This record gives sequence, C-alpha cells and structure tokens, in this order.
Amino acid sequence: MFISVFDIFKVGIGPSSSHTVGPMVAVHRYLDRVRGLSGAEAKAARLTVTLHGSLAFTGKGHATDKAVCLGLLGARPDSLDPDQVDPMLDTLSSEKRLRIPGLPELDFIPERDVIFDYGPSLPLHANGMTFELLDASGTPIDSFVYYSIGGGFVVSEAELTKTTNEPITELARQDVPFPFASASQMLAMGKESELSIAEMKLRNECVTQPLEDVEAGIDKLWSAMDACINRGITQTGQLPGGLKVKRRAADIYQQLIHEGRGNPRFEHNVVDWLGVYAMAVNEENAAGGRVVTAPTNGAAGVIPAVTRYYLDHCRDADQAGIRTFLLTAAAVGGIIKANASISGAEVGCQGEVGSASAMAAAGLCAALGGTNEQIENAAEIALEHHLGMTCDPIGGLVQVPCIERNALGAVKAVTAASLALRGNGSHFVPLDGCIETMRQTGMDMMEQYKETSKGGLAVNVVEC
Repeated sequence: MFISVFDIFKVGIGPSSSHTVGPMVAVHRYLDRVRGLSGAEAKAARLTVTLHGSLAFTGKGHATDKAVCLGLLGARPDSLDPDQVDPMLDTLSSEKRLRIPGLPELDFIPERDVIFDYGPSLPLHANGMTFELLDASGTPIDSFVYYSIGGGFVVSEAELTKTTNEPITELARQDVPFPFASASQMLAMGKESELSIAEMKLRNECVTQPLEDVEAGIDKLWSAMDACINRGITQTGQLPGGLKVKRRAADIYQQLIHEGRGNPRFEHNVVDWLGVYAMAVNEENAAGGRVVTAPTNGAAGVIPAVTRYYLDHCRDADQAGIRTFLLTAAAVGGIIKANASISGAEVGCQGEVGSASAMAAAGLCAALGGTNEQIENAAEIALEHHLGMTCDPIGGLVQVPCIERNALGAVKAVTAASLALRGNGSHFVPLDGCIETMRQTGMDMMEQYKETSKGGLAVNVVEC
C-alpha cells in the first residue's frame, strides 16, 4: 500500500481541508463527469449542490458554500489567490450565472442552489455532497454523490464502497518497492532492506518521477509551510466569522524576539516558539489563507511548527533533514489514513490533530537520527495521547479550540520524539494497535462530537 507524500501534503486554502478544499475538488470532478454526458451540454439549465451531515452543520463556519461557488467559477485550491475570493463571489452574486467550459450558461443563485441539508447524514460518510444538473423545467438530468473524507481527499460512492469491510485506500498503489500497509510491515521491510522509513518512502516516490523532481516537490511543500508561518507571525486583527477571535501569533512572536533566544526568561521558552509557529499557521488557515494540508487544514499547524522547531532549534539541522522529516511523516500519515481516518467528521479531532502529532513526532525522530523502531514508537506515543479527542469547533469555525490545539499537538509531538529517542524502540502498545483503537473510538463517538458543532465546547461556551 502506497499513498504519495504529495497526496498526504497538498497546498490549499483555509479554513478546512474536508469542508473547503474537498468540496472544491468535488466540484471539478463533477464538472468533468457532466461534460462527458451525452446531451447534457444541450439540456442543462441549472445546477444545485446539496451539503449533507457535517458539511451542512458546520458548512457556514467552514466556508463550504463559498468553496462550492469558487469551484464552479473555475478556482482550484492549490492555485487560488485568497485575495481574489471576495471579488469572484461578488461577481457571481450579481450576475447569478455560471459560464463553465463545455456546458451552456447555467442559472445559479448561491443562496438558492447551495442547499444545506440538516437531516441525517448520507449513509457512507458524514461529509456527503449531492450534485444535480437540471433542465429548464427543473427536471434532473443527472444526480451524483461525492464524499469529502478528510485531507482534501474526495471519493464517489463507488470508490468508497469498492473495498467493503476493508480500510479506504482510494489512492493506494501496490506497484512500488515497499508497499507497506501497516506499521508492522513498514518495520519488517525496513529491517529486511536495511533502509530507513524515509529511504523506503523515497524509493516508492521515485517509481513515478525522478529523484530530483521528488526532492524539489518536497522542498516546495516545506517552502509553502514556512511561508505560511512567516506570514502568520506578521498579521494582526480579528479573524473572520463573528467570534471576534484576535490573532495572537504576531504579538507572541514579537515578545519572543524582544526577549531573545539566547537568554530566555524561562527554560520552557522553546515551548512558546513551538506554539507561535503552530498558531501562526492556524490563524492563517482560519482567515482563509494559503496553507498545506498536513494531513488536514484543521491540523495544518502541527507539522510546520515541529519542522521549524527542528530547523531553528536543533543542531546540525539542514534541508536533507527536512526531507527526511516530511517523507517519514507522510509514511505514518498514509498508514493512519488507510487503516483509520484523518477526518474530524468521521473520528473526531483525534484523527486530525492526533494524526498530525503522530506524523510530526515520527518526522522529528527520524530527522534527529532515530531508528525505525524509535520512529514507530514516537508516532505511537503522540497518537496514544490524543485518543478520544472530540471535534467541537465553536460556531463551526476552525478557531476555538482548533488554533491552540495545534500548538499543544506540536508540543506533544516533540515530547513523544524525545521520549522515543531516550529508549531503544521497544514499547508496550504498537502503533498499529493505537491506530485501530483510534478507529474504533471514532466509530463509537457520538455524532455531536464529530465536527457538527452540536456538542462539547460548541454548546457550552456562549458566543460573544
């Protein structure tokens, strides 16, 4: 089983990979579909998109309706300029028309044609979307369902059900040198080949593209992550959405710069640096800025924060170490995604920040010279101590508790890596057992704690 580093990490826009990036991707998949329907180009007059389950309950706060509209206007999450969002939506609101290549002009009123269905979720996943193409009389020409399953991954009903009673591996391939589908297989293949996890992952990536392209692509991912941190530590003001949450990263960063790294006030000063890096990313995400899903937008701050910690605070850190970090993190993320979930709407925040923390712990441990066994141990420690974490964003916004939660996820990742490096890799709970526990816990978790904003902090904190 192989899921590429470039599928686990994707450049997109905030505030959510499952509720913003995924719906934009789904729009393009549907448009590609209807262009191939015989006669659709002559009959089509209107298009509707119905959001089900978590996409409906927290869709407004996650800008899902805006993402759908932007996708219909041709925008893609990896290339959209955030500064163009409002002008594009204003034009659509005034013209109420879609000009989609390969189709006639379509009537489209966003308030009417993006429909929030607050009834039960569709049966296969909490994040369902139904697309309908209608003729001039309102008769459906075509109807199709997609699911946004976390991290910007989108699947159809057929793709989601083709592996009945097996984990979802819609992007998994077997034609690679090291097709490990579990942590135990990963360790066994590493032992037999005498290669590190990063080396095995890199050889898998090089099956479809040259080494220099893979390395350049990884460097580009880190550049985007780092740019997001750097922008986040300069921005001030309130985040959008109505909660009046103030950006804090810029102020904390200036305090840290003023205090100086060489003579910190407290020994735990490094924890503040981890926190400010993570918060900077997630404030950018909450503002609809450009981020890298890692493995989701809601958890996008953990891996950049720990990578920046490695670069700025660890001796002998270099670009090769960053590549090792991200390759190793992606290997662990692929195993988690294939055997459990990275979707908050499916298993709660343990699948988002928990997965990100496990990936970051593994990546840091690898960059610092850990063995494969120590890396697996680091990932397990970090994930184990996020088990049961709910996803209960106040107001459906990826702000409270999400921004601070990324900071704590980064701290746990560094702690987990440090503990693992102090040992020899032997430990009681295997990573595979921890991943399966997360999956079972998510299945047992009540719906109101899985990104619906119907439980937890979302109902126990008064919005001001």
